[in-house]
Order: sequence, then structure tokens, then C-alpha cells
Amino acid sequence: MHLRNFFSALLMTLAATLALAQDKVVYHFDNSDTQATAGLRTLRNYMDTAPNTTIIAVAVGDGVNFLMEGAKDKKNPNIEYGPLISDLVAKGVKFEVCELTLRAMDIKKDVFVMDAGFTQSGVVRIGQLQGQGYGYIKP
Repeated sequence: MHLRNFFSALLMTLAATLALAQDKVVYHFDNSDTQATAGLRTLRNYMDTAPNTTIIAVAVGDGVNFLMEGAKDKKNPNIEYGPLISDLVAKGVKFEVCELTLRAMDIKKDVFVMDAGFTQSGVVRIGQLQGQGYGYIKP
């Protein structure tokens, strides 16, 4: 009986460890003016604290603007987003831009930082990621 309890406890500990090692989060950006600087800061803090986390940042609507080449914080023009994004990508964060938004706003893909990826529909992507167990954060 003691051996069974030991193995049960060992199995539960292993499962908990695997769950922690596979944290997954989706960040939802839909307004660059209000979300970009704070969102990038929280992404950096998240990766500094939990570096094994899988994070995908999905940008839709006005949230795509901070991912454009040369984009800066409107309130503090000394903050350029490109280097911050590159640093996060180097830590494993993925950035995805909604292609439906690009069509609706008549924006070409070549205006975005090289680190940006693309997804057909940002909203659908967020829903799919949540269905795969990703936590949801909207900065």
C-alpha cells in the first residue's frame, strides 16, 4: 500500500512539473497606442521570470501598428519598438499579425519588422490557442 501511495505521489509531482514546464500564453494586442509599450514590458518581465513559457503575441486591428518597421511610442518617441520586439523574439516570443486586418486596412506585409509572422485571422488564432490550453492576456 505504501508503494502505491509513493508512486501516485511521484506521478502527480511529475505531471505538475511537466505542466509548469509547458506554460503557454497568448497576448492579444488590438490597440498599439494603449497596449504596445506596457505589453512589451510585461512580455519581457514574463520571459525574465518564466523563460520556458511559450508565448505568442497576436496583433489585430490597430494593434498591428507597433509591429511596423520604425514604429515608436507616441508618448515617448525615444522608445522604438523594433529592438524590443527583436529581444523578445530572441527569448522565444512569437509575434503574429492578422492578415484580415492587413486586407481591411490595405497594408502590405513588407512594412512590418522582420520578426513578425502572419496568421490568416488573429481572432481565430487566439481562439485556437486558447483551445490548445494557452492562457489569455490582454495588456
